[in-house]
Amino acid sequence: MLISGDNLAALSALTRRTRGSVMLAYLDPPFFTGRQHDRVERSRDPESGRVVRTSTPAFDDRWDGLDDYLTELRDRVALVRELLAPEGCVVIHVDPKTSHYIKVLCDEVFGPRAFASEIVWRYRRWPAKTPNFQRVHDVLLRYVRDPDVRPKFRQLYEPLAASTLATWGSRKQRAVLDETGRRLRSSTTEEDTPGAPLGDVWEIGIVAPISRERTGYPTQKPEALIERLVQVCTDPDDLVLDPYAGSGTTLAVCHRLERRAIGIDESPEAIRVARQRLEQLGQAPLEERVELAAPRAGRARTLPLAPGPRTRLAG
Repeated sequence: MLISGDNLAALSALTRRTRGSVMLAYLDPPFFTGRQHDRVERSRDPESGRVVRTSTPAFDDRWDGLDDYLTELRDRVALVRELLAPEGCVVIHVDPKTSHYIKVLCDEVFGPRAFASEIVWRYRRWPAKTPNFQRVHDVLLRYVRDPDVRPKFRQLYEPLAASTLATWGSRKQRAVLDETGRRLRSSTTEEDTPGAPLGDVWEIGIVAPISRERTGYPTQKPEALIERLVQVCTDPDDLVLDPYAGSGTTLAVCHRLERRAIGIDESPEAIRVARQRLEQLGQAPLEERVELAAPRAGRARTLPLAPGPRTRLAG
């Protein structure tokens, strides 16, 4: 399902319909960049052969200040918490400029015991001319809904280090303990190892300019990154929520992995791109929209969910 409109209003309406049903919420909010972001489409001029770039406004990331940014995000995180299943979790994708503020914010909303992990997504990009280390990572903060409930988690593995393979081969290791339980040494078994349990530093490439999945939407995340989160935190037919749907990467991945998904965005360009992306996969999404009951004053927003132009109501 695609919901167009302000995500605070949409999340508020969803709490009346799907409270406690979301297994994974993935939030990729604006990064407090202080500028407007455009979608850039590339085409080739048939006469000159030159590449032509067309820009369309995608979303506005300008704020009155950090307090304004954090307040808006906190309101949304609080509603997302109400939508999570007891064994569900939320992953908030930010950058090192704001991740420490947002971790404190999430500690307040979920409680410090609900903090599960900080995932570092490392990628390679065109180097910048700066007297500093190159910024080549984002931060993903994962919080569980209820720290007293075992969260849904499917263990993934990564290849063993070359040194481990050279020493132990591809068989599982087993610890040899003394009578006190102290580890003396390791031995190998006859069982093949699946690899090393996945760590919290993920090296995944960004969406390359020539990638087939590239939509031209700014801040588009690679499907491989979202796929890993969905595989770890959900099972087929579970419900996934993305309140900042953008180009629809989360919805596209969920369609391929047979998860149900709800995406929300107030950018008409984001809704158009996400819809087109899903239709190319053979999925015509249900669509709804939220409207404001009264003219918006500043950033104060609320409203019930109302059907959109191509809508079937669900739930």
